[in-house]
Amino acid sequence: MAAQPQRIALLGNPNCGKTALFNLLTGSRQKVANYAGVTVERKEGIMRTASGRRIQVLDLPGAYSLNALSNDEAVTRDVITGHSKEAMPDLLVCVVDATNLRLHLRLVLEARQLGLPLLVVLNKMDRAKQLGIAIDVQRLSRELDLPVVGTVSVLAHGADELKKALDEPLREAPPAHWRQPGVEQVLATQRDVLGIFNRTVVQPAVDKDPSIRIDRFLMHPRWGFVVLALVLFATFLAVFSGGDVLSGWIEEGFGALAGLVEGHMDDGLLRGLVVEGVIGGVGGVIVFLPQILILFLFILALEASGYLPRAAFLLDRPMSAAGLSGRSFIPLLSSFACAIPGIMATRTISHWRDRLTTILIAPLMACSARIPVYTLIVAAMFPNDAVAAALVMVGLYVLGIVAAMTVAWVIKRSDKQASASPLLMELPAYQWPDLRSLAIGLWERAMIFLRRVGTIILAITIVMWALYTIPSPRTNKQGAQRSIAGELGHALHYVFSPIGFNEQISFALVPGMAAREVVVSALGTAYAMEGEEGEVDEQLRERIANEWPLATKLSLLLWMVFAPQCLSTFVVVKRETGSWRQMWVMGGYLFGLAYLASFITYQLTNLFTAH
Repeated sequence: MAAQPQRIALLGNPNCGKTALFNLLTGSRQKVANYAGVTVERKEGIMRTASGRRIQVLDLPGAYSLNALSNDEAVTRDVITGHSKEAMPDLLVCVVDATNLRLHLRLVLEARQLGLPLLVVLNKMDRAKQLGIAIDVQRLSRELDLPVVGTVSVLAHGADELKKALDEPLREAPPAHWRQPGVEQVLATQRDVLGIFNRTVVQPAVDKDPSIRIDRFLMHPRWGFVVLALVLFATFLAVFSGGDVLSGWIEEGFGALAGLVEGHMDDGLLRGLVVEGVIGGVGGVIVFLPQILILFLFILALEASGYLPRAAFLLDRPMSAAGLSGRSFIPLLSSFACAIPGIMATRTISHWRDRLTTILIAPLMACSARIPVYTLIVAAMFPNDAVAAALVMVGLYVLGIVAAMTVAWVIKRSDKQASASPLLMELPAYQWPDLRSLAIGLWERAMIFLRRVGTIILAITIVMWALYTIPSPRTNKQGAQRSIAGELGHALHYVFSPIGFNEQISFALVPGMAAREVVVSALGTAYAMEGEEGEVDEQLRERIANEWPLATKLSLLLWMVFAPQCLSTFVVVKRETGSWRQMWVMGGYLFGLAYLASFITYQLTNLFTAH
């Protein structure tokens, strides 16, 4: 008797519902990492079949064809053709969209040539029925000479038929004869697809899909931009308003925890380490988790609904004037949460110049890690004027966007051989986002953030606390200035004094290189402030308002807009581009831009405010 599959791989076009099916099969029994050598997301999980057997499931990146045009497609091709370090699957499960079978069958015919046992899954069968699309499943199975089952990945029992099929013995696969297809082979495959489609699918006389009617408004050259602006406004409004409320609760919780620990520990270095180094440092970063998750919630929901690709098309023309394509919109939007997933999202851009340009400007998007510094300084500048504070915050975001488009334009003008790359992108049908997939996506991103907090950021805060606690043998100064940190801040002050930074700011930028989020807590430690999280923030805000000149406040804001203070971003740029040179180019121009902008701002502000 033939063996049953122990390890399967899900293969499919983007927008076929493959990841929603993966989430339905594996639930919380999944882990996310990267493929060896590349920052392409790798998802693997465990599912149980109808008989209770455990099967490993690998969710491959979406691919339109095995003739790879992007990093995602190249990884998928290499895994299923045996050219990667991944173990070969026992069974390849090719997921196709039942409402768009004509497009998705090409990948099935290509996968059939690999010599692997293959199972075809017709996903979104409920939607196909709603649209009046009739598919003869048995005839399709005979035409393909492959087993075919139907699923509805957004329903709890939508994969029951698939689970039963995975308990069946593996069918013997035909000999492998896949090779990189030429033009003639591609055309022949397309003719085969059309023939199979015409013999197995009956289309409705009247198109019942409302997507075209909706697009008449949402893709309108005028009203479409109005809707997009409203969507982005609602997104950032939710990030700042809802995020502030949730962050307040987290702040209160860490404050109570710090108070509890202080009440049960004797005064000394250990209590200082736990309260100020661990609880204070980590708590000062976790308070920004709600803003990050709210932004990702909107991005994931808009992507799942089918709207984000349309936003990319709308922005293709204005972005092309700056040397980008509409495909850059989604990575740049993701960079407002964090530049790292934004840079990783550029792997879907097939044109190398567009991809490299997007990577180089992604750090200019105002990521959520800048929010605490922006909020602290702006609140100190306008303590009683919420409107002015909001306008300054919006201005900082706009400044980053304008700078990014300007840099992209300069790169375009410097490349004399550059040619415009047309935007070719599938526009999926509108649909309600799958709540299960949204919840799992948010959970994954929360875990990634918390793992970073529990490793890199925790280590930084402890080291920072130690530097401020351990006295320097070379000075007789008091407070934080007598520490090793004070010595370092004093040395860096010579570099940053022309742009108005004092010794406390100069040192706070050092741990900020690893994580911008810790700049605020570093400033609090530099000024030797004690108390609960909210009390320290209030003390720091008052000190900035009373002791920092306006020129210094504006200079630091400009520095935070442009400076690439995130070592993780440098690492990801190196891995994505495969080049140390591109990493240093990005860091060099951003640091240079930050120093120049801060210098001009500081000197001009002093000139105009001098009495």
